Amino acid sequence: MDLDLQIRNAAFGWLKDQTMIRGDVLPRELLRTGFEFQGEQIPLVSPQGIFKPRMLDVPLSITTSPNSPYDDSFDEKGFLSYRYRGSDSNHRDNVGLRSAFKKRLPLIYLRGIVPGQYLAVWPVYVVADNPAGLSFQVAVDDMASVNSAAVSSRVAESEDAKRAYLTAAVRIRMHQRGFREKVLDAYHSRCAFCQLRHRELLDAAHIIPDQEPGSRPIVENGLSLCKLHHAAFDSLFLGVSPDFKIHVRQDILEEEDGPVLQHGLKGLNGSSLILPSSKDLYPGKEFLDWRFERFKRA
Repeated sequence: MDLDLQIRNAAFGWLKDQTMIRGDVLPRELLRTGFEFQGEQIPLVSPQGIFKPRMLDVPLSITTSPNSPYDDSFDEKGFLSYRYRGSDSNHRDNVGLRSAFKKRLPLIYLRGIVPGQYLAVWPVYVVADNPAGLSFQVAVDDMASVNSAAVSSRVAESEDAKRAYLTAAVRIRMHQRGFREKVLDAYHSRCAFCQLRHRELLDAAHIIPDQEPGSRPIVENGLSLCKLHHAAFDSLFLGVSPDFKIHVRQDILEEEDGPVLQHGLKGLNGSSLILPSSKDLYPGKEFLDWRFERFKRA
């Protein structure tokens, strides 16, 4: 295996380890520090969107920041349209990414969700170059592709379908992670029921579930909840009235069990929801009213 692919595989392995610990949204500072390879530190991100570490001749990662001036979007085939750097197709960064396309080299895609937090997706491939549109077409693939030979024309169609499917799944994940990070930021990374502050143990719970017609992916339709209270909220063990009071279902209050039930659930009855510091991000009364009616009928 050549040095280039060794470094890319090491980067993918490091990302896998980090996401197992932290989840798939990683802090920019961690990505900027990166990992050590043969005594040299390899960062995964820089101020430039198209990034090539010193040890490589071809870019390793592409990044879309939360406040990117470029309009990265998804095309009609469902693939990511990644904008050139600037308008010069021969800028060295664009030339580098074109080289990744020609050599069929796997890359890392870092999608800014909120400032300082990035969804890490790998491997991705540049699958087309569009100089007229000043953009590259980028598709998600699986790790089986990294060390394989070039795709033959006989399987190209099925490969295209697989990549479209994987890219669509990542697109959904981007929206989900965006909702989560915005809700957790609004609640300062603490559970709105119990104040637990370990971000790894927190979820963004929809007040009106996202499969319901009235649901919206906005902070006002979300609550930052630890995993226990998220499950209890979804199971209608707990409810929140429009005056931000927490209620415990009557049959749960009457149940006798251990300390988790007593203090983790029953002890919340009548307490007040911990709210964001900005009133603009408070849970919407119309969302709470919809959910509380469901709770009362449970």
